[in-house]
Amino acid sequence: MHSRATTNQGFLLFGLAIVLVVGVFPKTAIGEGTLSNDEEVSRSGAPIFRHKDRDGEWEAPAHENRNLDDIERHIETQIGSIETVLHELVSDLIHLDILYVAPQPDRPYHVLITSGMSDLAMSTPTEYEEYNRAEVLIVLPESWPISDEAFGDEANYWPIRWLKKIGRLPHEYDTWIGWGHTIPNSNPPEKIADTDFVGVVAYLPSWLPPEFFQLKASSGDVVSFYQLVPLYLEEMDLKLNKGMEELEERMDKADIGFIIDPNRRNVAKRKKWFGR
Repeated sequence: MHSRATTNQGFLLFGLAIVLVVGVFPKTAIGEGTLSNDEEVSRSGAPIFRHKDRDGEWEAPAHENRNLDDIERHIETQIGSIETVLHELVSDLIHLDILYVAPQPDRPYHVLITSGMSDLAMSTPTEYEEYNRAEVLIVLPESWPISDEAFGDEANYWPIRWLKKIGRLPHEYDTWIGWGHTIPNSNPPEKIADTDFVGVVAYLPSWLPPEFFQLKASSGDVVSFYQLVPLYLEEMDLKLNKGMEELEERMDKADIGFIIDPNRRNVAKRKKWFGR
């Protein structure tokens, strides 16, 4: 399954403190890890954990490509043929590649999915152990430039960067990612590239068949797949104050689709009326 074209993409390590805000899993609590945890919670009651960089030096991956063949078959069965693999040049803890499914007439969007995040188990709470291995995906509009040359511009590359960032985050910080977990771009949150987004939230990929969410790999691992949805600052605050269900409800009412649109409506902002 590896005869397709490949391209190499390096990986930038992120020396930023990470703040992870948890949702309510399935449909979550947060795993324990190297956190400064004083039981800080948001107004919605969700835990807030502030991650610090791990101690220790670079560590070569111990289980490279553990579930790759199964993940590729799963993607090609449920979504479409993998055209390209964006290979990582230098790997710390895990070897994290990006699998690329190109647009088709009946599927006019790009799908990019990590492979390698699930090589290591995440630090989930005992009661959520069945969700301890994961991969993440992003869906981009057909017009989005996908090439080595285009990726030289951060305005085009940032979705790839965030797949790599979130794919490595649980292992770098000894934590886990699940439905409703939100990760801001630094602390305090900063805009991502040339967009007004300031972070992402992990969604269930509900636009795909239900059986896509979890894969039972031949290794015995159960791999869960989450979609990264970028959020505006006000939407991050809404999630903090009122919870994931409120955010999802507003997204649904505003008919926000599963394809990333940097110019989409901000569902946490009220519409302005003339004269007000």
